[in-house]
Amino acid sequence: MPFGTSLAAANALIVGASQGIGLGFVQQLVMDGRFGRVYGTYRRPETAGALLALAQAHPHLTPLKMDVTEEESITQAVQDLQANLQANLSMPATPPRLHLVVYCVGLLHDATFQPEKSVRQLTSDQLLRSFQVNAVGAALLTKHLFPLLNHDQPSVFGAISAKVGSIGDNRLGGWYGYRASKAALNMLIKTASLEYARKSPNTIFALLHPGTTDTRLSQPFQRGVPPEKLFPVSRTVAQLMTVIDNLEPTDSGEFLSWDGSRLPW
Repeated sequence: MPFGTSLAAANALIVGASQGIGLGFVQQLVMDGRFGRVYGTYRRPETAGALLALAQAHPHLTPLKMDVTEEESITQAVQDLQANLQANLSMPATPPRLHLVVYCVGLLHDATFQPEKSVRQLTSDQLLRSFQVNAVGAALLTKHLFPLLNHDQPSVFGAISAKVGSIGDNRLGGWYGYRASKAALNMLIKTASLEYARKSPNTIFALLHPGTTDTRLSQPFQRGVPPEKLFPVSRTVAQLMTVIDNLEPTDSGEFLSWDGSRLPW
C-alpha cells in the first residue's frame, strides 16, 4: 500500500524549515488535511520569521529550535517534540508517533566559502562543515527519532539529497565538499534503512533529489539552467510529496529523483 493512502491525523517533522524547500514543505503540509500536527525546526529566530508567522496563523504548526550541528540541540528538540506530541494526544496512554520526517538542511555555500572547483581550494574546516550539515545531522536524527518512528503505522524518513552526490553520475568533478557530503548522506541513510527494516519494519527511508530549485542555495548557479528546469519551491515540494506519497516498503533506502525515477549511487 502506498504510504500516502495510509495518512490520517498524521504527525510530520520538517527539519530545516525556516526557508527554501523546508519552509515550502511546512506551507504545504499545514494545508494538507491528513496531518494533525506539523513541526518545523529553525536554527535562529532572526532568520525564521516566515515560519514563526505561519505558526501564528496555524495553531497545529509548532516551531522547534534545533541546530543540526550540535547533538545536544538535536536531543533537546526531540525531547520537546515528544512532549508536545504527548500533550496533544487524545488518548494519553498511546505512545507519541511521527509519520513523516523530511531532512531539508543543506549547505553548498555561505558568506565564508564557495563550492571548491579544484583540489587547491580544499580545506579541512570547509569539508568538515559540509559533512556535519549535509550528512551528520541527518544520521543523528535517525538515532534520536527511532522511538517516535517505530510504531504499528507506516512512517517515512526522507532526506533531501542531490544528484551531484551520485558517484556513478559524476562526469564533471568540482564541488568536492557538497558532492562528498551528499554521497555520505546517501550511505548513512541507506545503512539506517537496513537497520530500521529489522527493528522498525514499518519505516520507509528515501533519499530525494529535488531538481534545481529556486532557493538561496542555488541562486549563484542558476545562469545556465533552462527556465523549464528551474523549479519554484512550491512545484518542488508538490513533486517530492507525490514521490513520498507513492513510497512502498520495497522502496526503502532508494535514491529517487523528483519524478520518482531511481538514481545511480
